[in-house]
Amino acid sequence: MPHAPADLGPIKPRAMDFDLDDMPRYWMAGLPVSTAIGNALHLIFPMGERFFVRAVRHYMSEIEDPTLREQIRGFFGQEGRHAHEHERVFETLRGQGYDIDTFLRVYKRVAFDLIERISPPALRLSVTAALEHYTAIMAEGALASEGTLEMVHPKMQRLLRWHAAEEIEHKAVAFDLLKQVRPSYALRMAGMALATTLLGAFWFAGAAMLLRQEKGLGLREIGRQLRATQRREPIIRRVFLRGLREYLRPSFHPWDNDNLELARRSFQMLADEAA
Repeated sequence: MPHAPADLGPIKPRAMDFDLDDMPRYWMAGLPVSTAIGNALHLIFPMGERFFVRAVRHYMSEIEDPTLREQIRGFFGQEGRHAHEHERVFETLRGQGYDIDTFLRVYKRVAFDLIERISPPALRLSVTAALEHYTAIMAEGALASEGTLEMVHPKMQRLLRWHAAEEIEHKAVAFDLLKQVRPSYALRMAGMALATTLLGAFWFAGAAMLLRQEKGLGLREIGRQLRATQRREPIIRRVFLRGLREYLRPSFHPWDNDNLELARRSFQMLADEAA
């Protein structure tokens, strides 16, 4: 794998023990809008990560490179654990009085029962590679000095730190698979277009659904908090526009941005906390 850092090593899932009991309702900066944006990701991640695994597994038989095959196995393990831990947040949200199940049913029906079923395997893999690029950008933003995690309640911070670090570690797996089995720039761009549309639509819909259930939170206050959130963490510019700009480059590879040390420091922080 010529693009990967020399010290990447094996990609392995890490068993973690997260205490989510008594999680504050507003765990992100103490604000409903910021927290709704974060909770919307909790809602869309589990089904999305299982989709990634299915998309990658379809092409396992075509891979002869032993290094990539081993990385794919690690990718499966990490994504499976991520899905499980984010689903634990569902019960926290239900316990706080949110109705999330209608949204989850619509999300499943549209994104997976319909779009996944009718789309060809190569496009599904391309979507996976593009979405992995977006999640890697979000992970870097979370883990960077004075990043998103600085505003997160310590209980949720551990879960997000672990997820973000593993996302960086395996960020090139789906892309490297796509390059080997279907090396088409047009396909890559089609996957990015669909990935951007789906991520943006369901992220927005999930956050809006949660905010509609916040009693006493008017549109004016939502707008004020949203503007403050965007000044602090401009998602459109830092995630979507950056992601598109980088991915459009024909020579792009996820490890052009070697931020593995950021993940390594986070793994060490988690180990120190558990000691």
